[in-house]
Amino acid sequence: MKTLLIVRHAKSSWKQDNIPDHDRPLKGRGKRDARELGKHIILQDLVPQHIISSTAKRTRNTAKLVAEACHYQGEILFDRDLYEAGPTGYLGALQRVDDRYQRVMVIGHNPGLEVLLEVLTGEARWLTTAAMACVELPIASWTGIQEYVGGRLASFWSPKESQGAVAGTR
Repeated sequence: MKTLLIVRHAKSSWKQDNIPDHDRPLKGRGKRDARELGKHIILQDLVPQHIISSTAKRTRNTAKLVAEACHYQGEILFDRDLYEAGPTGYLGALQRVDDRYQRVMVIGHNPGLEVLLEVLTGEARWLTTAAMACVELPIASWTGIQEYVGGRLASFWSPKESQGAVAGTR
């Protein structure tokens, strides 16, 4: 059994409309939400053993803030292929993960992450900014992750639930 934490980047800033989408930073609210997610991860005993993130500025910053807030000790792998990736791109990145990691976090973008969640679990969920879906996968090796693998949505968190009401079964 492997566990995948699917995280959409936190809220980005649109103050500067002359910068490329890849370079948009986080808003103040996005920074707060990323830290709240990190705290939630600790409370739910879901600290990842490995983090993979898109290279977009907002996802890099989300990854760093979440990692710091949940006391993640490893390195973050930044993968340019996850920017604008569909579910196949995320699956490809996850299939390359070392099997010593039981719990992996992937941080990226919609609509790719929402479709990934649906093809892994059969459940359609809207991933707001800084939302996290915890998926339990019936696989022994990350090479076995694929569409319709029969994963189970174990829990779901969004910033609006950070007031203490946590959705899901964990």
